[in-house]
Amino acid sequence: MVKTNLETGLSKAELDQKIAAGKVNVALDDEFKTNGQIIKENTLTYFNMIFLVLTILLLIAGDIRDLTFLPVIILNTIVGIVQEIRAKSVLSKLQVLNQVNVVAIRDKKRVQVPIDQLVEGDLVLLKSGDQIPADAVVAEGSARVNEALLTGESDEIAKNIGDRLLSGSFIVSGEVTAQLVKVGKESYIAKLTAEAKAMGGGEESKMIRAINRLIKWVGIIIIPLGIALFSQAYFVNKQSFAESISSMEAAIIGMIPEGLYLLTTVALALAAMRLAKNKVMLHDMKSVETLARVNVLCVDKTGTITEPKMAVEKAVPAGNNSAADLEELLTSYVSSMPADNITAEALKEKYGQEGAGNAKRIIAFTSVNKYSAAVFAGYSLILGAPEMVLRGQLADHQAEFAKYPEEGYRVLAFAKYPGELADEKEKLTQPVEVLGYVLLSNPIRKEAKGTFEYFARQGVSIKVISGDNPVTVSRVAQQAGIVGSDRYVDAQSIKDGEYDQAVLDYNVFGRVKPEQKKEFVQALQRNGQTVAMTGDGVNDILAMKEADCSIAMASGNSAAVQASQVVLLDSNFAKMPEVVNEGRQVVNNIERSAGLFLVKNIFSLLMALMSLILTINYPLKPAQITLISGFTIGLPSFLLALEKNHNRIRGNFTINILSKSIPGGITDWLAVSILVLTDQFINIGSKEVGTASTILLVLVGMMVLFWISRPLNKYKLGVMALSAICIILSIAFIPGFFKLSPLSGRAIFAIVVLFFAGMTLFRIMSRICDGFKEVSTVLTEKGKDARLRDIIAAYGKDRDEL
Repeated sequence: MVKTNLETGLSKAELDQKIAAGKVNVALDDEFKTNGQIIKENTLTYFNMIFLVLTILLLIAGDIRDLTFLPVIILNTIVGIVQEIRAKSVLSKLQVLNQVNVVAIRDKKRVQVPIDQLVEGDLVLLKSGDQIPADAVVAEGSARVNEALLTGESDEIAKNIGDRLLSGSFIVSGEVTAQLVKVGKESYIAKLTAEAKAMGGGEESKMIRAINRLIKWVGIIIIPLGIALFSQAYFVNKQSFAESISSMEAAIIGMIPEGLYLLTTVALALAAMRLAKNKVMLHDMKSVETLARVNVLCVDKTGTITEPKMAVEKAVPAGNNSAADLEELLTSYVSSMPADNITAEALKEKYGQEGAGNAKRIIAFTSVNKYSAAVFAGYSLILGAPEMVLRGQLADHQAEFAKYPEEGYRVLAFAKYPGELADEKEKLTQPVEVLGYVLLSNPIRKEAKGTFEYFARQGVSIKVISGDNPVTVSRVAQQAGIVGSDRYVDAQSIKDGEYDQAVLDYNVFGRVKPEQKKEFVQALQRNGQTVAMTGDGVNDILAMKEADCSIAMASGNSAAVQASQVVLLDSNFAKMPEVVNEGRQVVNNIERSAGLFLVKNIFSLLMALMSLILTINYPLKPAQITLISGFTIGLPSFLLALEKNHNRIRGNFTINILSKSIPGGITDWLAVSILVLTDQFINIGSKEVGTASTILLVLVGMMVLFWISRPLNKYKLGVMALSAICIILSIAFIPGFFKLSPLSGRAIFAIVVLFFAGMTLFRIMSRICDGFKEVSTVLTEKGKDARLRDIIAAYGKDRDEL
C-alpha cells in the first residue's frame, strides 16, 4: 500500500488517475432501476406475454373486434412506466440533496466529498457518529469503533495508527485521519451485501406478498384451463375456431387481475412522491406500508422527543466544595476533551477555553462505561452517569442530586479519581472525591406533544428507550404527553429472560445500553407487535436495523441516516403522522380496489369450471369483459386509490379482500349461470345471453362498488356517477364495439328478476363475510387472548349496520 501524504492528500493528477482506473467508491449497484429496467419490467411481464399470445390467436381467427382489451393493457403498461420513472426521478433528486459527504484532504485542502466520489488512497477525516465509507487504515489519531452492523458484536473496538477500519462500521468516539484502501465493490460491506442479496433477495411487504401470491396462482391456473376451454368448445361443442378462441379468451381475460399489480405500484410510487415533496425520503418503498401497520413506536429521548442539542444549565458543587473550584476543574477537564458529541459540545460552549486543557491523556466516553475522563499527574477527572462514577458511594450522595432528574434535568457526576487511568478498559476500583454535578437540559420539540397525542388516538403505544436516567426520561416523556410515561425502569436492573415481561410492564426505559435497545425491539416483536424505531445517534442503530421500520432524523449522524428506511429530512418529528397516513391510504385503497378486481376473477373462474363440467360454451366475449372491467373495476379503482383514507389498518389483507370479493363473485356466477341455463328452456339466443350477462354483471358490479365504497361521500358518489355515465354512453352509442345486441322482452325480464334476487343474495353473503372478517381481525389482534364473547361480538359487529 502506497501511503498518501498526510499534509497534502491526493493531488489533482493522482485523483484523475484513480478515477480513470475505476478506483472510485461507487456502490455495488444503484439503489434505483434504470429507465431501461423499468420499461423492461413493466413490459415483459408474464401476463403481458399471455395477452400477446391471445392477441395473436384473435388475429389468426380474424376476430379483430374482440381486441378491445388491448388498448387497456397498453395504457396500463404506459401508466406504470411513466409513474415509476417519475417517482424514481423525484426520489433520486431527493437523495442527491441528502447525500452523505465526508471531509477529505486533497491538494492540501479539506473538502466535502460525496461518499460515492471518494477514491482509493483518499485521506478522510472521521469523528464520532461518522460511518466509515470504505475499507481504510488509520493514518493518524485514535478512535473507538462499533462494528456491530457487520459482525453482530456490539463491543467497541479501539483503533490506533495502522489498524484496519471496515466500511459500514461507525466511529463511537475519537477522531482519526484514515486512508482508504478498498473502495466500491472491493470493500467489506459491498461483499457482505452481495452475499446477502445472493442468499435472500428483497423483502416484501404483507400487501405485496399477498398480491404476488394471488397473481402466482392465477398464472398457474389460466394456461391449462384455457387449453381445456378451447378444446371443449372446438372439439366437443363443434364451435368454429374463431368462436372457440373468443370464448376461451373471454374466460382467461376475466381471470387475470391485469390492473391490480399496476395499481399497487402506482399507488406506492405516488405515496413516495408526495412524501418526497414534504421532505420525507424512503430508502425502502415497503416501509410506507410497514409504518402504517405499526402498533408500537420506540423513540429515543434526545433528538426525537427533545431537540438534537443540549445546554448546560448549571454546575452544582457537592458537599463543601466551592463553585469557583468546581468551575476551574471543569474548565480544565472540558478544555482537554474533544467535542465529539452533543453533550461534549454543550460542555465546551460553557466551560471550554483555548489552551486551558493540559491533561496527559483522555479516556473517551463509551456506552459501556457511561463516563469519560481526563488524566492528569497522579489523578483523573471523571464525568459521567452518577451510578457509574460513584458506584458504591451512590447512596451516600443520592440526596445531593435526587431532585434534579425529577425536574427534567440530565445529571452528570463530576469526580476526582485517585489514580491515573490507563484506558477505558481499566475499571474504577477506588473511591472518588465527588466534586459536583453538571445539570443539562434538552428543550422539548414543540411538535412532539401533538404528534404523541395523534399516536395515542390511533392506538399506537410509545416506548421511550434512552441511555439517560430513567427518572429524567420519565419526566421529559410526561412533559411531551406520552401515555403511561410514569411507568419507568432502569434497564440495568433487567436480567436476561425478563425483557418480554418488561416491555409489557413499562413504557419508559432508562440507562439503556445499545445492545439492550435491540433486545427491547426483539421482545416487542416476540409479543406480536409491529415495531418502528426512531433515532438519530449511533447508539440507536442496532435497534433500528432490527425494527420492522426504522426512522432517522437527518440532523443525526450519517450512520443512523444510512441505516434507516425512512429519513425525516427536516428532522421534524411532526411529519410522522403524515408518513403513517400515506401508508394507510395506500393499503386501505389497494385493499378496497383488490376486492373489486377479485369479483371478476372469482366469477370468471367459477363460470369457466361450470362451462367445462356442463360442456357448455362460455357465455361472454372478450369485448364484453372489457366493458365490465373498464367501468366497474378499472376506472373506479384508480380514482378511489387517490382518495384520502387514513383509517387504521386492521386484520389480514388476504382475508379482508376475499370478504369483499366473494359475495360479488358468487352473485355474478349464480345470476349468469341461471340465465345460461334458462336459455336451454326458453331459447333466448346466445347473442342475447351474452348481452344480458354483460348487463347483469354491470349491475352487480355497480352494486359491489356501492357496497365497497361505504361510507359514501361526495367524491365516492362522483366516482360511481362517472362509471355509470361511461357505461350508459358505451351501451347507447357504441354497442357494436362491445358486441352488444338488442334485447327481447324475455331477456329484460330475466335481467330484472335475477338482479333483484342477486341483490338479496349479495346482502346476505356480505353480512356473513363481514362477520367472518371481523372475527379474523379480532383473532389477529388478540391472538391467544381472544375469548368466545370477543368472537361472538366481532361476528355481530357490522351486522346491525348493514
